[in-house]
Amino acid sequence: MRLKTEKERVAVLRIASEIVGAAGTYLREREFVEILPVLLSPITDPLHHETYAGAVDYYGAPYQLTKSMIFHKQIALRTLPRLFCFSPNVRLEPAERASFGRYLAEFVQLDLEVREASRDEVIELGEGLVVAVLKAVVARCADELALLGRNLRIPTAPFERVSYAEEAARFGEPFDDALSATLSAPAWVIDFPRRVREFYDREDPRRPDVLLDMDLVYPEGYGEALSGGEREFELERILDRLRRDAIPESRFAAYLSMVREGIPRSAGFGIGVERLTRYVAGLDRIEDARLFPKVPGDTRAI
Repeated sequence: MRLKTEKERVAVLRIASEIVGAAGTYLREREFVEILPVLLSPITDPLHHETYAGAVDYYGAPYQLTKSMIFHKQIALRTLPRLFCFSPNVRLEPAERASFGRYLAEFVQLDLEVREASRDEVIELGEGLVVAVLKAVVARCADELALLGRNLRIPTAPFERVSYAEEAARFGEPFDDALSATLSAPAWVIDFPRRVREFYDREDPRRPDVLLDMDLVYPEGYGEALSGGEREFELERILDRLRRDAIPESRFAAYLSMVREGIPRSAGFGIGVERLTRYVAGLDRIEDARLFPKVPGDTRAI
């Protein structure tokens, strides 16, 4: 649906507030510590799809606006074993992506990471988090959901798992939307090929070019929900990945200096708050999920 009244907008904002509160509660109950976000840094997520550089002159040094806190999460695990952050992300993507209804140039991601965790462990954590958040919204925002005409289903864990190769053969690439349209409950896509992901995603030592990654896909055509997996943490493996992906080491010098000092093995994920709000509230377009939205290509935003 598209929002038509101020009451509907208030209902969506109340739902978004409940999502943030319930997610934070769920993680704190499991001994996660919330850290504050990083907005400017000499390093940020390189991403494997086209974005414009969010470059900032920081007292004469080249810094960037945060695209995700992936590197900072890994480094912070030297201090905290289980952490999360509601991280503002800026991704200046091509204007044509606005037509999909699920992209924002500025959005908030619940980013979490767990020291010494496996993919299976963070998949279980992600399932518990999603179910807990949906239950909280149904319990505390019944009037808001009714106003929006949304009959929200609570999925049962464990969620279905499918491989990237299977779905690519079934639908072609990319396939998130096509897969999502067939689902009645969230499902995991696992085992991504190296060519479609970043150098920090851990390659399976037993299966070259297969990453220990996962995406969660919403049902009903709402698309990707969550992205994550295990991380590379050994210097030589990271340097090898940079070479194979033709990425200059100098681009991530600050990160590599931390890796040389030692970072722990870990796994984690990021889940977009606005995309989750869109799914929960049954919204046609993601810009209705927040105040002051910035849609790719729209320079009228404030």
